[in-house]
Amino acid sequence: MTITAQQLDDLRTALEPWKGYGGGLGILLGSGLGGFIDRLEVVDELPYEHLPHFPLPSVKGHRGVLSVARLGSTHLLAFAGRFHYYEGHSPATAALPVRVMQLLGCKGMIVTNAAGGINPSFRPGDLMILEDHINFMGVNPLRGENRDELGPRFPDCSTAYDPSYRRFADEVAATMDLQLRHGVYAAVAGPSYETPAEIRMLGRMGADAVGMSTVPEVITARHAGIRVLGISCISNLAAGISKVPLDHKEVIEVTERIKHTFASFLIELMPRMAANHE
Repeated sequence: MTITAQQLDDLRTALEPWKGYGGGLGILLGSGLGGFIDRLEVVDELPYEHLPHFPLPSVKGHRGVLSVARLGSTHLLAFAGRFHYYEGHSPATAALPVRVMQLLGCKGMIVTNAAGGINPSFRPGDLMILEDHINFMGVNPLRGENRDELGPRFPDCSTAYDPSYRRFADEVAATMDLQLRHGVYAAVAGPSYETPAEIRMLGRMGADAVGMSTVPEVITARHAGIRVLGISCISNLAAGISKVPLDHKEVIEVTERIKHTFASFLIELMPRMAANHE
């Protein structure tokens, strides 16, 4: 079910002291990518336990802290830790960080994740810019009563991932001599990794990578009118492509290996995105 009126009121009250941090960018960091915050000038932090209705992340690599960092003349809201459908949370709960961004006036969002590579040309450690997604989770965070003050009943997702943001990402990567992949992200419910047959199916349907997050947050962002850039770290090859059994340890190891490159890329990219809002 969608966010309730009570949840919305509770978040508004809790965020009142943070109103001065609004209007910038938000970033939602996936598995093993929370260390990016260490590269920022953090001006304030709020543990998730102080945000109403926010559960604590239970997956390794998710810290559970909202940080505010200075980004030129604006602010960045960085969420280290997300909530997954496979943990037992509703899709609307998974999207609560996006509602916080909306309430604080964010105009743009970066969403990151660790994903399994389906495209045979991908390798662990690659960064993929999301051009589109396929929702195989079987759920939607907007199901239930629509709150017109948050967005329309039937939001458009024809350009779920902002073309201008994707262009900025390519331009920044070129200056860094960084090869970016582009592709379609398939979201599945999890928590079991996919079977080789499922991976073959997803590949034939046009998916380049697969993961267990991101789509509820992106749908909610489009409902809220927030522009989105999606980035996947290809942390492993998917089942049937990989020659070894899949293990979450590999996800953490690969994201640890590329974290400095990833952070440098984001630090160069975000000011361009923020300037595009002015």
